[in-house]
Order: sequence, then C-alpha cells, then structure tokens
Amino acid sequence: MFYPEEIVQEVRSRADIVDVIGQYVNLKKKGANYFGLCPFHGEKTASFSVNPRMQIFHCFGCGKGGDVIKFTMEYENLTFPEAIKKIADDVGYKLPEVSETAEQKRDNDLRTRLLDINKRAAVYFYNSLRDPKGQTGMSYFRKRELNDDTLRLWGLGYADQSRDGLYRYLKGSGFDDNILRESGLISFSERGVYDKFFNRVMFPIMDANNRVIGFGGRVLGDGEPKYLNSPETRLFDKSRNLFGLCYARKSRKKFFILCEGYMDVIQLHQAGFSNAVASLGTALTEQQCRLLKRYVDDILLTYDSDGAGINAAKRAMPMLRAVGINTKVINMKPYKDPDEFIKAMGIEAFQDRIDNAQNSFLWLIDVLKQDYDLSDPAGMTQYTNEVASRLSDIKEPLERENYIKAVAREQMIDYGSLRKLVNHMGDIKERNQSPLNEHIYTHTSFKEKPDKKQKKETAIQRSEKQLITWLQEKPELIPKVRDYILPEDLSDVTMQKVLIMVYKETPVNEILDTFRDSDDDYEKVAAMFNGNLLSDDTDEYEFKRGLLDVIRNIKLTSLNTKIQNEVDPHKLTELFRQQSDLQNLEL
Repeated sequence: MFYPEEIVQEVRSRADIVDVIGQYVNLKKKGANYFGLCPFHGEKTASFSVNPRMQIFHCFGCGKGGDVIKFTMEYENLTFPEAIKKIADDVGYKLPEVSETAEQKRDNDLRTRLLDINKRAAVYFYNSLRDPKGQTGMSYFRKRELNDDTLRLWGLGYADQSRDGLYRYLKGSGFDDNILRESGLISFSERGVYDKFFNRVMFPIMDANNRVIGFGGRVLGDGEPKYLNSPETRLFDKSRNLFGLCYARKSRKKFFILCEGYMDVIQLHQAGFSNAVASLGTALTEQQCRLLKRYVDDILLTYDSDGAGINAAKRAMPMLRAVGINTKVINMKPYKDPDEFIKAMGIEAFQDRIDNAQNSFLWLIDVLKQDYDLSDPAGMTQYTNEVASRLSDIKEPLERENYIKAVAREQMIDYGSLRKLVNHMGDIKERNQSPLNEHIYTHTSFKEKPDKKQKKETAIQRSEKQLITWLQEKPELIPKVRDYILPEDLSDVTMQKVLIMVYKETPVNEILDTFRDSDDDYEKVAAMFNGNLLSDDTDEYEFKRGLLDVIRNIKLTSLNTKIQNEVDPHKLTELFRQQSDLQNLEL
C-alpha cells in the first residue's frame, strides 16, 4: 500500500513521539530531551534520547535513530505502510482510501494468492495424514505421543510418496505454473514437475497472525535432508519469523521458552507450556531476537544438551542480551531435549527445572570448563583468564562485583585474586577503547569484528554534526553561517545534502524521509540532529565562542583539503587569503 506524502505527514503530526516511545521505554526528562534505556540493545546507562521538539529519537550507544514511523518499524518489525497503519490506528486516525499503483496491486494480489496456495496446501497435507496412504506419517506422530487435539491445533500433515500429488491438487484448484513456481512448494526442472515435499510429516509454519506462510517437513526414513523448510518466498522469510509465536504470544506469560526444534515446541505446548517457540531450522537471527523483544523481556533457553546445542545457546545469549532480553538456561540433563525430558520425568519435573533455571552468564562460565584441562595448572590459569575476561566486559560496577562474587564462590576461585584480575583487564580494555586510541581492543576469546556502523567519529564530523544540530535549533543563524560555510565544505556527500536542506529550513522529518531507502544513511542523518543541544541557561557568549570554533574547524579543514589539491597559483593565493581571514572571523 502506498500512502502519499500528505497522509504520512498527517499521521506523523498526530502521533507525539514521546507518547509513542513512552509506551515501550521508561523515559525521564533531562533538560530539553527525554532519556531511557535503548530498546534495541542491552545497556545499563540510559543513552536513548527522544527530542520532542524535532520529534526524533537517537541512541548514542547503538546509533539507531529516526522519527516515530522509523521507531515503530524497528520495534514492531513492520514495513513502512504497516507502521503508518499501526500509528494511525493507535491515535484514532482513519486512513483515507488510497488508490494502488498497478505494480502495488500486482504485488498485493500475488501475496493474497500465495497465502491461498499455502492454506490449500496445509489442508491437502492435513487430509493426507488421515488418508490410508498417510498411515506412515500418523504412526510417526503416534510414536511421538501427540494426541488428536495437538495434531488438529498445529495442522500437522503428511506429504505422501507420489511426488506430484500436491501439484495435481493445486492445478485442479485453478492455479497456473507461474504462481506455483512462486509458492516454493513445487519444483520445476528439465526432468519434470515435482512436489518440493514428499514422504515427510509436515509442519505448517504460521506468522503471528495465524496465516500459513511456509512449511517444515521431516523425512520418514533415511532420506536427506532430515528437515526441509520452504524456500524464501514473498511470504516466507525464516530469519524474521518464529515457530509457535502465533500461540505463544497469546499465553500472557512473562517469558518465552526458546527451543531448537518444532517437535520440542509442540510437545511443550501439549504439556501445558504454551509459551514455547523455536527458530525456523536455522541459527537464531537478530531479527528474531527483536521480534521476541516485542512480547517478552525474559527468555529461558532449552537448546539440546549436546555440543551443537551448547554452541547454539552460547551464540544466542549475547544476541538476546543485545536487544535487552534477559536469559536463563533450563538444565535438561541427563536428557537431550524437552521432548525426552517430559516423557521421562513428567510435567512437574520440567516445571521445577523452569523454576530453577540457571543464570545464563553463570551457565556459560560453567560450560567454559569443558575447553580446558583444569587438572593442569596451566589449563586452570587459562580458564581463570578466560573467566576474568568475560567478567571484565560487564561495565556496571555493582553488577560486575556481584558476578565476581558468584563466580568465585561457584568455581572455587580465590575472590581477591579474581577481582584484581578482572579489574586489571577492565582497565586495559577501557584504555584501549578510549577515544584517544584509534584502534578497538578485541580479546582473542571473542573473535568479534567491530560493527562497521559504529566507526569512530572524527573531530571534523563531530563539528559538522554539531553545526547542523544548532542550525536546526536556531534557524535564525542560517543567514550568518551560510556566508561562511558552503555545502561542499562538509566532509561527505550525505552531510552536504543535509546542509542544503537545512539552509532551506526543511523540517527534520522531511529531511529524514529523503534517506528512508538507506538504513545506514538514515541513521547517520538522524544522528546529525542529536548533537549537544542548547539548554535554557546556556551563556550567550559561550555559545557564540563555540559556534565560531565549529565554523573555523569546518572551514579550515575544507580549505586545507583544497590547498593540498590545488595547483593554480592564483587560486592558491585566494585560498591562503581565506585561511588567514578565518583568524579574524566575527559573526
């Protein structure tokens, strides 16, 4: 759906950004802005700023920023039109009927037809399971101890061995080969046309609104791959959906149980744990973490207790923490997964494991022992150093101290020695991460590359951002500043484009809209409007001196670059004159 600019502006004007974000983030007023803990990454100190005058937000920690529409898109995992509709619904504004372009109509029609195909395929698989030919599939589910209510609730089915049964069924329902090719359910090749799934028990994959968007199939027998998912389609993106979310979000539980497999989720729901979900056959993604954050603040991990499951849990923990989700680990030993545990120990025993789930950091410290020979003094030293390195990454002093005590107690490490080592490592990391250093310290045990989006700002970039912030806040400065600073004086093309629009006194939201097609540029521009704002008691003399310094820095940098590249003696003379005049600059 396409909404014209006037409708977008109307919706935006009706939604106060402080009120909208305040529904999700605890905001406190400090000066002209509001601050809170960023909902997009884990933090202990509030670096998430909301500017009510400009109606924009910005996180000084992770760099996210934008207007109320961008926040809604990011937090709710919505497209631009979906965010417009949600905001309009929330503020009670009835969106006018808008005509679709031919391309939009084709896309919407395609999505509607694909949803219809998936729904019909789900019915086909469901009925096939109950057909005499489906006894193999039914036997599998009965062996897994699923009851009739569970089979019906999850729409479980069976893809028989005919290889083209679904294709013939869908063709008979009026769908042509072109749309079936788009569905991902049918394979077309020189050898013929075949069903994507055959001889598999089928798990319909539904989005949060209970619409079938894809399928997962488990092979019966020794075929490969053991599990097969629908390919990526217009409907199905496995990185942005979760199996079981359509039911878990209705559980009203304060936490979700995150599993590895479809059967684990289904067995947990059958046992009464209706808040279980799983990723879709792949490792947990950032988008899935943010999707989980929409519903809960706490996750209990029930990944398999084997090596692969442990590695998956170790990878998931920092990703969930990054979006502000607290994690614990459910101990399922001596069993591999929730399915095996519940069948062997029962529902009450699993509830007891939930009640006694282990703090994920302490679990990780315990698991790390597997990588070292603790009977060897050298191995014990390496393990202690690894533990200290992990502890030194905890920035908040009280939290770090509490974890040092807990780890020392549980791992029987001398508290005083561990505390000294942790603080020493923390000091080293802090020094190496200081703005005075140009490199970023990375401990060898983490092997994470610095985020390219979070490149360190140069002094000139900070000056340019500060100038843009001030000009937007005090547009009366524009005629004076424009005499000295030209758009081409700024360090990159994006900043130049922004300055041109600022000189025209274009509203911030309209400037942001110009860069909506590029997430990197959008967040970069949003950050430009979040320099140091003027407070009500700002001394006029101090402000004037600061503004002069910013103008000199920008112009001098620009002139120096031009001088280095200029070969014409007459032009060089003019550039040197301008450079000299900067010393006597007065506004």
